[in-house]
Amino acid sequence: MWFFRFLAIGLLSGILMVPLLHSPRGDGFEHLRLDAIMSLEIGWFLMVPLALVVGAGKAFSSSERSRPAPPGFVLGGITFAFGALVLHQAMAASRWLNGSPSGVGDPDGEYVMAAFAELSGAAIMIVGMVILIGRVVAIIDSREANIPTPTSR
Repeated sequence: MWFFRFLAIGLLSGILMVPLLHSPRGDGFEHLRLDAIMSLEIGWFLMVPLALVVGAGKAFSSSERSRPAPPGFVLGGITFAFGALVLHQAMAASRWLNGSPSGVGDPDGEYVMAAFAELSGAAIMIVGMVILIGRVVAIIDSREANIPTPTSR
């Protein structure tokens, strides 16, 4: 479960790069949305591997090998909601790029970035669902472990 925890943290950390990387090329909210999506993808390219390396180091450097608690409902819920937001904004950017007239002069490269963001948004939602399902399973397992078994006479 450490993989999904640090993958979610890396995906959520990608948002830190949005204000640092791009400035909008045109006027209007659509240009700002497209540049934010492109900055977010660059942020993922930088932050996800870093988070996974930190997570692997943390998971395998433990000397006592204790089993870490599964990620909670908050991380899963925030990750799922973030994925839904990315998917929604990427779909809106795709519609704008394919509109008539298109939003930018040559929308092919930008459309590929928006399509990648759509896939990424769906993948982020899946990561959030895996975290939520893993937490529910952990709760069910802990409740079953605490239920005393009837003794036979």
